Amino acid sequence: MTFATVRSVSIAAAVALSAFSAQALTIPTNSLKAESVQVFSEAALQSYQVFGVTVTPLGNATKLSENSFNLPVTSIDIGLTGGIKVQSGKAVGSALEISRTDSFTGKKMGFVVANFTIDFDKNQVLADTSDLTTKVTQKQAPLYNFVKTQELALKYKFPLSISLKEQLGDLRVADVYGTVDSLGIDPALGDIVIPTIDFGVINIDIGVAFRSKPVSTKPYVPAL
Repeated sequence: MTFATVRSVSIAAAVALSAFSAQALTIPTNSLKAESVQVFSEAALQSYQVFGVTVTPLGNATKLSENSFNLPVTSIDIGLTGGIKVQSGKAVGSALEISRTDSFTGKKMGFVVANFTIDFDKNQVLADTSDLTTKVTQKQAPLYNFVKTQELALKYKFPLSISLKEQLGDLRVADVYGTVDSLGIDPALGDIVIPTIDFGVINIDIGVAFRSKPVSTKPYVPAL
């Protein structure tokens, strides 16, 4: 996974001060043109075709092409202890349904991942993960592990003008067994195929331009 460019984030000082704490600063970005685009790799698409898996956008998420989905960024957290750094980014209100239909029973199986968080300290993508069969939801469960391919470059100016750029790569499924089980895929086959796949890239771009209408910051809850 390659994660990102975040460019020229500027908001009023009053907003910044209202969000300020001794340890971190939360910057709301739901009113800005803050886009997070996940592009699935060819290897991921091929594996989905083999298993009959489809990806459907829900909530704030929109489909841009056959393999890319926009998940609007709703906030970023800036750590202020030991220097200024980005701790996490969130795409609350966005969701993707990853599912397949069992050829024998006709039953839809899979899961919904929603309300994404990028944890830069743990190098993980987290999401609320809901199993379509068991109806059980795990809050902020690890979804992907990633490796930083380019260290963060961040600039800060008063009142609050932040520009930052970072790349994250080698996106891997964090819970292979849970993914295989939810999709009803043969465990032996799934355990061999899924760990070998780099699932693609996520490109994030946050600018100073405002949206015509802010995106919702209400967490997405699937109708299971």
